Amino acid sequence: MFLVSEPIREGAEGFIRTQYGTISRFSVVLFVFIVVIYSFRQLTPEQEQAGISKGLLATITGISFLLGALCSGIAGYSGMWVSVRANIRVAGEARKSMRAALYVALRAGGVAALVVVGLTVMGVTFLFCVCHAILGAGSGGSMKSTDIPMLLVGYGFGASFVALFAQLGGGIYTKAADVGADLVGKIESDIPEDDPRNPAVIADLVGDNVGDCAARGADLFESIAAEIISAMILGASMAKKANLTSSETIGFMMFPLVVHCMDLVVSGIGIISVSRDAPISNILEDPLEVMKKGYMVSLVLAIIGFGIACNAMLSISSAPSAWMYFYGCGLLGVGSAYLFLCITQYYTDYKYRPVRQIAESSTTGHGTNVIAGVALGMESTAMPVIVISIAIVSAYWCGRMSGLVDMNGNPCGGLFGTAVATMGMLSTAAYVLAMDIFGPIADNAGGIVEMSSQPANVREVTDSLDAVGNTTKATTKGFAIGSAALASFLLFSAYMDEVSAFTAKPFEHVDIAVPEVFVGGLLGSMLVYLFSAWACKAVGKSAQEVVKEVRRQFQERPGIMTYQDKPDYDRCVSIVAKSALREMTAPGILAVSMPIVVGVTFRFVGLQTKQTMLGPQVVAGFLMFATVAGILMALFLNTAGGAWDNAKKYVEAGAYGGKGSETHKATVTGDTVGDPFKDTAGPSIHVLIKMLATITLVMAPLFLD
Repeated sequence: MFLVSEPIREGAEGFIRTQYGTISRFSVVLFVFIVVIYSFRQLTPEQEQAGISKGLLATITGISFLLGALCSGIAGYSGMWVSVRANIRVAGEARKSMRAALYVALRAGGVAALVVVGLTVMGVTFLFCVCHAILGAGSGGSMKSTDIPMLLVGYGFGASFVALFAQLGGGIYTKAADVGADLVGKIESDIPEDDPRNPAVIADLVGDNVGDCAARGADLFESIAAEIISAMILGASMAKKANLTSSETIGFMMFPLVVHCMDLVVSGIGIISVSRDAPISNILEDPLEVMKKGYMVSLVLAIIGFGIACNAMLSISSAPSAWMYFYGCGLLGVGSAYLFLCITQYYTDYKYRPVRQIAESSTTGHGTNVIAGVALGMESTAMPVIVISIAIVSAYWCGRMSGLVDMNGNPCGGLFGTAVATMGMLSTAAYVLAMDIFGPIADNAGGIVEMSSQPANVREVTDSLDAVGNTTKATTKGFAIGSAALASFLLFSAYMDEVSAFTAKPFEHVDIAVPEVFVGGLLGSMLVYLFSAWACKAVGKSAQEVVKEVRRQFQERPGIMTYQDKPDYDRCVSIVAKSALREMTAPGILAVSMPIVVGVTFRFVGLQTKQTMLGPQVVAGFLMFATVAGILMALFLNTAGGAWDNAKKYVEAGAYGGKGSETHKATVTGDTVGDPFKDTAGPSIHVLIKMLATITLVMAPLFLD
């Protein structure tokens, strides 16, 4: 087993080092760009009054960006580091029992998840405290504490920037290797998955670690960072409007950090509650049900802890019952998270009707399999969108009814209510990420078991865990897009607040009947489709190179098929790594540059047409439409891909002829189509829609006249 796991570890760590080297160079260029912009940008009235220099502001924003990028990189690396060391342990435990293997895989995922969430909280806290100390916030004539959260937006942008390239590069790597291995191995050569004769098998297993573990860690880090910063901005803005006392204001601003500290505790307890040894009565219990019980422990504790935190942090003298309304907002978020997991499980688990319908459609050929999968993906967008819509509107009105009012007596707690709902949704994020990382660890363990020729009963254990891992990965992607939707709404509100602060004018409405704003919306929607196309095309081009290499080895070295000759695994690893690094650049640069180009272009159009606010308005339209299109596209891609994958697993478990049948080959085709959907383009869109919001926050001065 060690001889198999060691090349996986070396390949994953080698790719991450090279990938992060490339991302670091891009980050330095962007750091210089940010510092230059902020050195010449205008200051807000509050910053001018506090006597802050443009140079200091540029330095703070630039360093915030670098710190966010660094922490995001560490978060991703920690997920990969744990995974490549846990896979062999899980493979070893699979020889004892399924419960023992499940225990080790979930604990390993839990370690990585707790590191990710802990890093997020520590990074934002450290940055806030440093800014508070340097600027002397709170003392006479200095900057107010409520203005500091706006200085932290660079941290969120840095996290988004690294997460985007990590997800693109890792996603292209893992799916190019997977598609190449499946097309030649399963369909053309009729050999099993993870067969040691397949030259691309090591590259495929490496891809699980760099794509599913490293990239997902950076993704969730970025989600939590964006949610914390935007909630702090909205909390500070609301505190100023409601004229809260300094202690009450600090409570509202620090509340997101307290919630995620609570997340570390409740998720940790939930992970620990999953025991190594099953009771005799539950010896054959479904592994997914075991993990869901642990999740329910975390969920119940989060509900209790959230109420305590609301009472302690959000109690104010002018509205004594406000904390209860905000607690209601938090419960809406917690409930939404649970519903997202249930909905995604329904559409991607082969125990339920939708996936079984795809398997049934595969009996009539490859084309009907693809049609059924596309239809399922489109259908699966309905329920999550309804849940998001109800959560946002309900949380907004619950916040408005909290009793918090501005100087004119108008309710002002609505937006903070949606922020609290987002915190509620992410209050068990560490446990959800642990379930996500469980998937690739189990997949790797199955590969190690297959390649080391373990007994069939051991492979049955890892196959069962792998099928569960496919479901947990799909459900956590549903959770990720739900949290991304709510976080993006917060970031959009924070962007409007920032523009108001710079211009000293209210910016509360975006009129899409203005032609330029409508065009901005069209461009935002177009970006989502173009970005998805380039991401999928990158996987296709890279997979073609893998297919050619695997075919070449089979043709030139026929002894591979009879175990007389060993495949050249390193050659495929090298091909995929180079191709992934090359192909991730174009979609990444497109995503970063397009909002800047749109904003600057329409700023100058506004100058010519005497519309001074045109630039920010067009960018707002761009952001709004891109977010909506991105949510729908990500839901479609993630769910369709997960359903195709588990339809294949269902047939491999013995349905409709089992492995090697024509039905099985049709499901392999569907799985191949779905691979770039669910592991490259779909997860990258989660990051894209949040990165668009953070980049507009950081670059807002560029769009203003």
